[in-house]
Amino acid sequence: MVRTPSTMLPLGTSAPEFSLVNIDGQVVSLSDFHGSPALLVMFISNHCPFVIHVADHLAQLAQEYQPRGAAIVAVGSNHVADYPADSPEQMVAEAEQRGYTFPYLYDESQEVAHAYRAACTPDFFLFDANHQLVYRGQLDSSRPESGIPVTGEDLRAALDAVLAGDKPTEDQRPSLGCNIKWKPGNEPDYFG
Repeated sequence: MVRTPSTMLPLGTSAPEFSLVNIDGQVVSLSDFHGSPALLVMFISNHCPFVIHVADHLAQLAQEYQPRGAAIVAVGSNHVADYPADSPEQMVAEAEQRGYTFPYLYDESQEVAHAYRAACTPDFFLFDANHQLVYRGQLDSSRPESGIPVTGEDLRAALDAVLAGDKPTEDQRPSLGCNIKWKPGNEPDYFG
């Protein structure tokens, strides 16, 4: 497994715009989340062992935090010609199997991954009510085969802080996962 860390986009960055097709065929945009006290944007994939390791917990986290007002959206940006397990059809099956209650958007052009400087799956970006970045980094310290249980403690602490009107700690650790599978020639300047 290639272990790629997140880029740690600067705190305070405004949420980049997006308008992508959800697995239900509807278009979902950043503007759909105005008024939410928190917005979590997750870059995930179906085949990555790091995402598979936490996928059930992501479903559980959404079931707990969406009723509290957190808006949650997942984005799949992998090049599906080389990774058909990440195709929109497979995204539908994955969401149904895992019980995802959040939109799962397909970033075919990979422009949204570029805009967020997403590097790995999973990669987490938490924004406050003003869509300013307040957390980016790991779900928790668990990794496949680490023996550490998946708790989501880092991301949960950040979500709890934002929903309480506070700022998360700035002591944030990068996420670690599979690199986003870029289309040939579409690799960003921060990849490599």
